[in-house]
Amino acid sequence: MKVNKQFERWAPLLLAVAFVLLWQVVVSAFEVPEFLFPSPWAIVQQFGEFKGPLMAAAWSTFWVTMVGFGLAIVVGVLLGFLIGSSRIAYSAIYPLMVGFNAVPKAAIVPILVVWFGIGIGPGIITAFMISFFPITVNIATGLATLEPELEDVLRVLGAKRWDVLVKVGLPRAMPYFYGSLKIAITLAFIGTVLAEMTAGDSGIGNLIQTAGSQQRMPLAFAGLVAISVMAMAMYELFSAIEKHTTAWAHRGAQS
Repeated sequence: MKVNKQFERWAPLLLAVAFVLLWQVVVSAFEVPEFLFPSPWAIVQQFGEFKGPLMAAAWSTFWVTMVGFGLAIVVGVLLGFLIGSSRIAYSAIYPLMVGFNAVPKAAIVPILVVWFGIGIGPGIITAFMISFFPITVNIATGLATLEPELEDVLRVLGAKRWDVLVKVGLPRAMPYFYGSLKIAITLAFIGTVLAEMTAGDSGIGNLIQTAGSQQRMPLAFAGLVAISVMAMAMYELFSAIEKHTTAWAHRGAQS
């Protein structure tokens, strides 16, 4: 049992190492030019050569993403609470949110440039717009799936509607909430990079755009790796917080 748990823990890393080795072997064997598809070793060399610019770009993208993501959490939780606690709000707001979420965010970025100009503004707003929807939906789902029988029993015992939502509904929605955070944070990084490539003057997206226009594919791929590492780190952070705060929802997985 312990062996299986140890293997599960290291399985993602082992798979990543195997993938990188296969990548290196294929690129070297077929002598693929770097300007078409760089090898992992060429990407590592770019990290060493452009460590300063990559770190600066990564930090810019990270904090812009966190600002937009923070706004998404606040708005998503409040809106999800409203939708999940009221059938009228669910019927009125949810269809409009689905329609808004279906709009390609790439089509909105040029409009944001007109409104807010070149810089961090479009990045923050795009990160917010692309990540708040999963949070809202999951919070609303967690509240809306509260069993009617349980609510009836609590009401008979003297609990008010607000008490049921806050003391029972919200704790029940926590697993949904953390699940949405793990999805939304990856989307937030996508939104930031998308805006940086279109309307940014800094960040990983701008670096990738510049490197691509100069056919410096190893540097562009280094930027992609930096984004992936940041997104995976935040995903694992939320996973750890989820396990420590909602252990009651994962009893089956712990046995």
